[in-house]
Amino acid sequence: MTKQWTRRQFLAMSAIGAGSAVLSMGLTGCSDSNSNKESIRVAFHHGVASGDPTHSSVIIWTRVSPELATDLSKEVEVSWQVAEDQDFNQMVTDGSMKTSVDRDFTVKVDAAGLVSGQQYFYRFKSADTTSAVGKCKTLPMGAVNDVKLAVVSCANFPAGYFHVYQDIAQQSDLDAVIHLGDYLYEYGRGGYGSDTAAELGREVLPEHEMVSLADYRTRYSQYRGDQDLQAAHAAHTFINVWDDHEITNDTWRNGAENHDESEGDFDARKLAALQAFFEWLPIRPAGNDDFEDTIYRSFEFGELVDLHMMDTRVIGRDEQLSFATYTDPGTGAFDANSFAADISDANRTLLGATQLSWLEGQLTQSTKTWQVLGQQVLMGRMNLPAAIATSQMSIPQYAELGALAVLAQRAQAGDATLTADELAYLQANAQRLTPQVVALLQLPSIPYNLDAWDGYAYERERVFGAARTSQSNLVVLAGDTHNAWASNLIDADGYAVGVEFATSSVSSPGLENYLAIPESEVTATEAGIVGLVDDLQYMNINNRGYMVVSFTPQSAISEWRYVSDIQSASYSRITGREHSLSVSVGNNQLG
Repeated sequence: MTKQWTRRQFLAMSAIGAGSAVLSMGLTGCSDSNSNKESIRVAFHHGVASGDPTHSSVIIWTRVSPELATDLSKEVEVSWQVAEDQDFNQMVTDGSMKTSVDRDFTVKVDAAGLVSGQQYFYRFKSADTTSAVGKCKTLPMGAVNDVKLAVVSCANFPAGYFHVYQDIAQQSDLDAVIHLGDYLYEYGRGGYGSDTAAELGREVLPEHEMVSLADYRTRYSQYRGDQDLQAAHAAHTFINVWDDHEITNDTWRNGAENHDESEGDFDARKLAALQAFFEWLPIRPAGNDDFEDTIYRSFEFGELVDLHMMDTRVIGRDEQLSFATYTDPGTGAFDANSFAADISDANRTLLGATQLSWLEGQLTQSTKTWQVLGQQVLMGRMNLPAAIATSQMSIPQYAELGALAVLAQRAQAGDATLTADELAYLQANAQRLTPQVVALLQLPSIPYNLDAWDGYAYERERVFGAARTSQSNLVVLAGDTHNAWASNLIDADGYAVGVEFATSSVSSPGLENYLAIPESEVTATEAGIVGLVDDLQYMNINNRGYMVVSFTPQSAISEWRYVSDIQSASYSRITGREHSLSVSVGNNQLG
């Protein structure tokens, strides 16, 4: 039996923040009664997790699995404990709650009454079974010398092993793990990133694409059974937001690229996906009276960092623009004027009016040293020549034909410095400069990723304006692309308003897969793209990994860390590809 909530029931659960769905308990919590009166035998197959820390509380999570089919219709009592030591001799708070099939036997507790900036240990018990022990950490208050965050996104189970999570689990100095979404993927077997899934024993469950509540729950169950992911959750407190694949590819407010009528009503699918998300992740339920899908919220790390977690997918996004709309199918001509008008339309929104107003308020009112945006898609300008952005030329083709066009211009101008070899090359290849090719070369640079902030230019300028006005020391964190990037954030007036650090993926393939770039050409391709994009300072196109971003009162530093082959059960760090960049307070540009 699976129970899917109605919109009203979902909102009620989200707003309560206590009771049956999330138990909120402090120092006066229930006694450590482990009275599973019917002695229902359970296992803790999915580990433990913590998330959404405050200065005095943290969400702790687990799931119980009844071992007998006859017990699936019964409630299971689960007790929990939080202590200052891993042997639980110095108990801080404890309690118990009941769970059932209605919430897929998940357990979430808002453990309150804790001390700021302190690490705690927690565990769960049911009948005679005890879970693994997890570590959690509350947010600090007051003066803080440093904050260190791991940043991660895009974990595709069939694509390879989750070595990134294991590496994060081994870090002992993190204050939190920021997960920017694509925690899982919706595709069925044989879908995206599945080429070696059978060989690795990582074929997805269910076998088909996720559409129903049961589907999403089953996929979460499979992911949370992964030992590397369990290790990361047990070791650190997570702060999560969703991206699109928690629902389906390229989700927007009222639909998605990877959804059609044969899969049923999109709103029903979305609601099922979000219900499973809230059940399976250690996140506080939404509490907004207007939206059951509100997830944007802020976290204060003392006087040093305000972290604003955002939703660029579900709550406000208008449908993405498409290059096909502006490209003549017969001639390939691109309508740059119409495209420019639509891309800067003030009526197009990525965040929605309510979230945008909230963010502007957070930026302008905060007194913290650093304002950090935890969100999904690239905010930095990624303008490429239109011929490349619209996939009518590859980067090597553009470079070659562009150089040929320059030779032709020099020859036409009577340039006496042309060498014999250059003239011979021009004579042999001049026929390649057709009117269509010349027209493509003359088109302006345009945004290449219309799913990112580049597709919503007006709203980006609103965010930039708030950061500029408030002198925010803005640092934007991004995921989504499966590649690593770093950019200076420059507004329409040419003013530097902040920087962006974007993480690679846990396992999802990147540009090296899409563009079929051989290993021997990776370095040159990276340099070529950085050279083509004005604000881009760094990229990595072929390694899976994560970021560690460290904040001090003087600077913010991002370290990109990468793991070796995710197709092998063992791994090492690829130190030769690791990279770091920093920005100083008040500078707003990468140094």
